[in-house]
Amino acid sequence: MISRPRQKLDYADREIDCQEAMEPGFQAIIDCMLEVGWQRGEVMRSLRRLIAADNMTQKENAKVEAELAIARAMIRAGKSL
Repeated sequence: MISRPRQKLDYADREIDCQEAMEPGFQAIIDCMLEVGWQRGEVMRSLRRLIAADNMTQKENAKVEAELAIARAMIRAGKSL
């Protein structure tokens, strides 16, 4: 079971608590990958690439959401795009 944050709002050790909550699942993924024949280095590189891809996706999604909000506001104001 994954631990929840100790508080809803930000607190000093929140990221450390997040890492500790994630550690068992992270180790399980690594162990499973190694068991089926992947090497640790390629697993770690692949995880870094997945994180980078997720970051890029989040940035693009935020950009699209901002553009949609602007378009909606313009439509509500009666302006053409």
